[in-house]
Amino acid sequence: MNAFEDLGFARVDHDRAERCGFAEVVFAQGKTAEQTVSIVRAIRARQPVALATRVPAQTMRALREAFPEPLGTALETPRLFVAGAIPPPFDPEKIVLVAAAGTSDLPVAEEALWTIRAMGVRADLICDVGVAGLHRLLAEVPNLRRAKALVAVAGMEGALASVLTGLVSAPVIAVPTSVGYGASMGGIAALLAMLNSCATGMAVVNIDNGFGAGALAARIVRAQ
Repeated sequence: MNAFEDLGFARVDHDRAERCGFAEVVFAQGKTAEQTVSIVRAIRARQPVALATRVPAQTMRALREAFPEPLGTALETPRLFVAGAIPPPFDPEKIVLVAAAGTSDLPVAEEALWTIRAMGVRADLICDVGVAGLHRLLAEVPNLRRAKALVAVAGMEGALASVLTGLVSAPVIAVPTSVGYGASMGGIAALLAMLNSCATGMAVVNIDNGFGAGALAARIVRAQ
């Protein structure tokens, strides 16, 4: 119970997969490349997949060297690295749909997308469906209603999440992004808009937290 491996600078939680359904994930920001590689190696030694998020460029190069393709997959836009093979979906009929309001939101949207896929759940992406051109989102309504959970990624005023939640019966996870002009306050405007939404059935994660949204969506679908 609560077994961990002490690396000196980190205690790797090897029970995480059994307790929570997926192995410990490495937040690479603030760690050295050597520390990140060591932690990923330790996780990968006992688990089929090890995921690192917010990977700086130097660390990404080190991970590529330690886990060259096909042993690892570097995803540059969302700054993710997957050591091991991305698993097939546990049920291809159960889909999470990730919707990005604008192209500028794609780094966060893709972080959610690939987190879900790494956790063995099917995930699809639609991009540039923000409320400035609402017809683009409405054209996707049939696809939206097939999803078992949805992730809405939006900066600026963050309105996409409310509109999306009003169109579907599945739970929606809203992700505010730090995209926008000065009064968006680095994503705080979108965060407050999502928190104050009148749409029923929406949860909100932190600014730019695509990983957290993806992990929650994967848990929701696996529990169905």
